[in-house]
Amino acid sequence: MTTILLTIHIMIAVALVGVVLLQRSEGGALGIGGGGGGGFMTARGTANLLTRVTAILAAIFFLTSIGLAILAGNGRQAPSIVDEVIQSTPVIPEIPTVPTEQ
Repeated sequence: MTTILLTIHIMIAVALVGVVLLQRSEGGALGIGGGGGGGFMTARGTANLLTRVTAILAAIFFLTSIGLAILAGNGRQAPSIVDEVIQSTPVIPEIPTVPTEQ
């Protein structure tokens, strides 16, 4: 189960990076998407689509991250300091001594 979830998580991370790089940047740095008009979609339609895809991939990324964290912690019991002290000290009952008269 962990291997399947981890594989899906990595594929989502790669897709998320790709979608973010496709978006048009306002500074003109790495924005590959966009370009001239006359294409399949307008610039605004492409931006809306890429924004929605980014939001969906980000939500799935968070869900798979939480799932992996739960699977990693499954089966482990959080140690309690009080329980460790109680288990490490032996319980020896004190026998009351009665003073003897001489």
